[in-house]
Amino acid sequence: METRPERRRLAAWVEALEQTVIAVLFAAMVLVTFVQVVLRYLFNAGFLWALEFTTFAFAWLVLFGVAYGVKHAVHLGVDAFVRLFPTPVQRIFALLAVLAGLAYAGIMLAGAWEYVSKLYRIGIHATDLPIPRWIPYSILVVGMVLMILRLLQAGFEIIQGRRTSLLADEARGTIRELLGEEGQGR
Repeated sequence: METRPERRRLAAWVEALEQTVIAVLFAAMVLVTFVQVVLRYLFNAGFLWALEFTTFAFAWLVLFGVAYGVKHAVHLGVDAFVRLFPTPVQRIFALLAVLAGLAYAGIMLAGAWEYVSKLYRIGIHATDLPIPRWIPYSILVVGMVLMILRLLQAGFEIIQGRRTSLLADEARGTIRELLGEEGQGR
């Protein structure tokens, strides 16, 4: 049976892995783009694969980032109507949002699995990179699985009362900063 410290270590490891993947993808995109610009404008040369690599890396960055954003409640949205209600009702709205997100991610996961499986079976390669196309497109499956896991995690936090929304509260955060009350919860 798994103990709480082991669970916390696993959660910290997954968190570090997510942050590392996001940082490496972003750094690789910036580096390849910078080198490509320098080569293009100073030496009238460049890599044929740079645009395709950057496009794939950006897709990976976005899909990892969306799931990471759900976990940390950093997505912005308009929730003025929901905020008119007491906290228990806000939590119900948040759970409805979680269910809608799970339905969307489930539909996308099914479609992504079918699409990536077909690419794998057919054996199509990327246009400029020497890899099968299913490899970079596999982020569709990975991203939706991560999204489902993060939405389930957010749903449990909402049920437990540790969270009332999937969205960031920019106004409250700014007010806390102005009043010097940083780090006082969500």
